[in-house]
Amino acid sequence: MRTHHRLVLPLAAALMLGLASCASTGQTGMLAADAPRALPESGPVSVTWNDPETFTEFRQSSNRWAASEGDWLQDLAQHMRKRAQQQLVPGEHLELTIVDIERAGRYEPWHRPDMQNVRIVRDMYPPRMTVAFRLHDATGAVVDEGERKLSDPAFLLNVSPINVTDPLRYEKRMVDAWLRRELVTATR
Repeated sequence: MRTHHRLVLPLAAALMLGLASCASTGQTGMLAADAPRALPESGPVSVTWNDPETFTEFRQSSNRWAASEGDWLQDLAQHMRKRAQQQLVPGEHLELTIVDIERAGRYEPWHRPDMQNVRIVRDMYPPRMTVAFRLHDATGAVVDEGERKLSDPAFLLNVSPINVTDPLRYEKRMVDAWLRRELVTATR
């Protein structure tokens, strides 16, 4: 019995020390204070984002931990950059800032405890996003700028082909449609 106490006390102390160090470091992942807030500079499109902690996706989530898992924000930013580059006229430069985002679907942990990490996609939870942008022509002059509130309330009814394995498929399709409309209007 004595051996058991000798093992349990050091283990408990190590566990408490580990929990204390986790609490002292604060948030992790995309919510961490030192997490990136922009894609590395590359090409004619720059993409930055506000502090994700202020996004509707996290403020109103019933599972902040699951919402902050992975690198979905950087994945969406890279998609925005790639699609915007395809739309730009040579010499143009576009600055994009993700101001707010609410992904399609919600966590509904009240159904069953084992469903707390499952995003339920229903038509009443459409993707929403606020994006600020500034478009420069080849001389560096600002051609267009503003802030747009994107939403796709019919995201489940849209028949355009999408990758069903991509967890950001609805957000990416919404961004693609906006970039096509915005950049055609601004540059032509």
